[in-house]
Amino acid sequence: MPAKTLLVTGASRGIGSAISLAQYAQGATVIGMARRFPGIWQQQARLKPVEVDFSRIELLAQRLRALAKTYRSVDALILNAGIGRFAMLEEFSAEQIKTLIDINLTSQVLVLRQWLPALKRKGQGDVIIIGSTAALQGGQKGAVYAATKFGLRGLAQSLREECAAAGIRITLINPGMVQTDFYATQTFAPAAAEDCHLLPEDVATAVETVLSARPGCCYDEITLTPQKHVITFGKSVDR
Repeated sequence: MPAKTLLVTGASRGIGSAISLAQYAQGATVIGMARRFPGIWQQQARLKPVEVDFSRIELLAQRLRALAKTYRSVDALILNAGIGRFAMLEEFSAEQIKTLIDINLTSQVLVLRQWLPALKRKGQGDVIIIGSTAALQGGQKGAVYAATKFGLRGLAQSLREECAAAGIRITLINPGMVQTDFYATQTFAPAAAEDCHLLPEDVATAVETVLSARPGCCYDEITLTPQKHVITFGKSVDR
């Protein structure tokens, strides 16, 4: 099987990094998009770091059009970029609401819009959207965050109907709480016991399962959760 070229958003840390490095180890070329990258991305020919600020939504469409001229052909889009902010709705400023929606939803739609026509012309490919169990059930202090994840779920379901005839597989992966620095700025985190959280590598394994499925077989939606749901609470660390 020829090596694939993947485009991964939010590629430099956490889940995105685990996906990128796992696919690189499988022989893929990975075009990673993030604000900044660790050194390994500068040292490997098949890891191609592209600095993109997904919060600058007013500049993003133009930036993506320029990048598509350099990276014309990809076999899969993995939309992973996102941030978390949790509070009662009335505690959000208008700017905080806009930023959360721009990064978690709007920017990912724009990435997809830019490269989806090329996938359709090729007649095959994968779109994997990393959602959240927050797309399945909203919770206290998660109204805006859950709204973005419900939005991604609706996007995946609609694209599933639009893209099947073009040979494009659409998959939504909904992880539960994953042990990453996502929680460094939150007031809560999954418990430390290994059965109380997922690892980024668990999500990377699910991505590999999707990508390696035989042609004609599509995983519409995958939900991953730790065996136990135990949350610890403490003071957030601003950074």
